[in-house]
Amino acid sequence: MYNPIMEDNDTEKMPLGQHLEDLRKVLLRALLGLMAGVIAGAFFVKPVLDFLARPIGGVENLQVIEVTESMSVYMRVALLIGLILALPWIFFQLFSFIGKGLKKSEKRGLLVAIPFATILFLAGGGFAFFVMLPASMKFFTSLLEVNTTLRLSSYFGFVVNLIFWIAMSFELPLLVFVLTRVGVIKPTLLTKGWRVGLVVIAVLAAVITPTGDPVNMVIFMLPLFGLYLLSIGLSALAYKARRATEAESPEVE
Repeated sequence: MYNPIMEDNDTEKMPLGQHLEDLRKVLLRALLGLMAGVIAGAFFVKPVLDFLARPIGGVENLQVIEVTESMSVYMRVALLIGLILALPWIFFQLFSFIGKGLKKSEKRGLLVAIPFATILFLAGGGFAFFVMLPASMKFFTSLLEVNTTLRLSSYFGFVVNLIFWIAMSFELPLLVFVLTRVGVIKPTLLTKGWRVGLVVIAVLAAVITPTGDPVNMVIFMLPLFGLYLLSIGLSALAYKARRATEAESPEVE
């Protein structure tokens, strides 16, 4: 079976135009996979809507004001479901492009990273829904101590954005591992720059956290800084593996 990640390393002979053409093909295949995921996800929108509305007591506690509001929410949730379903395929395509300049032993490492990328995304989404969302909703609905009636589009737009961005932030360890494996960064960069990393995490928490209050920022910063420390460990492992690979004689492709 053809595997674009494990194909021979011939990138040194390829012109820039060929690289760009390969990137276009990779992005196109990833987009087609996402479209297929959205089509499949459209059949599961209703139960997912009911699940996401549990923190407010169900969809029946939301109201629709505009005619097209329900359709926009339907498509947004279908897109989120489709992205989750297509994640392994999307990561496979992206890693296949990155892996073109690597040796076979290094390419195998990228293959192993694909399921972990999906697991990290799902873990981030779970953290957003079960930890961040209840805290955020409590803050918003009790701020002025008045009865709050939520709009359908407002609530689900808020929930989908929260889940997506926090889930993406959970990809940090894997991103660092891959960048170290391909020789872009070294673990010393992360260990020496942990103070800068903490500042960046605080800025990200202020931007991504919907409420912006200190309590929710800290709730988000703690696991993100833990992921940063995990990234240092994974970077050290990837760097050690890369040094071992470089010390060996070149592989015969």
